[in-house]
Amino acid sequence: MTSSPPRSHTQHMAFLAGAAAVNAVHSLAEITRASGNLFAGTLAGTATRAAHPVGLVTHGVRWVGTMAQRRQPEWHLPHRTVLRTPFAHVHDFSPAGADHGVVPTLVLPPQAGHSSHVVDFAPGQSQLAVILDAGLTRLYAMEWRAATAETRDVTITDYLDVVDRAIVLAGGRVNLVGDCQGGWLAAIYAALHPERVHTLTLAGAPIDFHAGESVIAASTRVLTHGLGMAPYRALVALNGGNMSGRAVLANFIAMQPQAEIGRQLQLLAHLDDPAHVERYRVFEDWFKHTQDIPGAFYLWLVEHLFHGNELIDGRLIVAGCRADLANITCPLFLLAGARDHITPPPQLFAAADVVGTPPSDVVQRTAEGGHLGLFTGSRALEDDWPVLMADVYAHSTSGLARGA
Repeated sequence: MTSSPPRSHTQHMAFLAGAAAVNAVHSLAEITRASGNLFAGTLAGTATRAAHPVGLVTHGVRWVGTMAQRRQPEWHLPHRTVLRTPFAHVHDFSPAGADHGVVPTLVLPPQAGHSSHVVDFAPGQSQLAVILDAGLTRLYAMEWRAATAETRDVTITDYLDVVDRAIVLAGGRVNLVGDCQGGWLAAIYAALHPERVHTLTLAGAPIDFHAGESVIAASTRVLTHGLGMAPYRALVALNGGNMSGRAVLANFIAMQPQAEIGRQLQLLAHLDDPAHVERYRVFEDWFKHTQDIPGAFYLWLVEHLFHGNELIDGRLIVAGCRADLANITCPLFLLAGARDHITPPPQLFAAADVVGTPPSDVVQRTAEGGHLGLFTGSRALEDDWPVLMADVYAHSTSGLARGA
């Protein structure tokens, strides 16, 4: 299979212009809705505060202060760190008495300018907890560390090597789970080392980077159309050799500014609701706590994946070896978000057409929400992940697992 038919520069520009227009309309709608609530006096306590200017000012100061407060993301489930490198840690979440007859599972979180704690987002809202509940109790997860001056030259081969080291620690063969960018990394690893991957689960992961309609794909093609990699190299150089996590965050917000506007205005509306404020803080603590990405790794992925789209049609070469997705023959589980604007479902589901896995062993599932909802949303964690992980567990305890 080849990659999706290329769109013209004009088509990409038209798509981006259309997306910007839609965002402007939605952003204005959020502001209008909040303004209507304000003047109608339906914001909690607003009507009373309007009659007492000092109270209104105090409320505003609390609002701004709450938006500015940050706590560092942290793991919620018990674990021990079994491998440390300058750019990645491996944590063992296996509980006491874990079933050693079950194939181990390794989770690769996203690596896109945010912390890896998204896979253990909050108590009662944890992808890792769902995996444990499915019976996959030999559980490991990678934690991607913030890039520094010392790790700016870390490459794709370094990332693949640390994944391999983690799998060796786990016993040499695992159920590999990859979220978003952790997903394409998992797919590349599985293509290069199929004997080490018992099952492969990919969620919100771009495999055909040019499929569907995506702001990331279109903007990359527009930027590289006449300037090549120069804009990306400049961004990395301006940040001392690493890609700025803050810049990545700004790009994510710019893709759907109405979400950011709505979230902050909803906080204003519910500032006296402790439960709402806590939910807001949990998300903001993770979303706004950014970390830099190693520059060499970032430039490689932009050139070969986002721009070149070399993975889907077997052109990707890593350390002299071709990452041919046809080498993947293990059971494959694909989870996409119906409203995912970061990784549209066609970018993920394209994997089913190129792997060597028999169609009967490929599961494609679509969750109701968007991109982050795949990893943190209650619907996906209650309705989608348990079903997929139950299937993975069945493969991990049956005769299929005996060679693990």
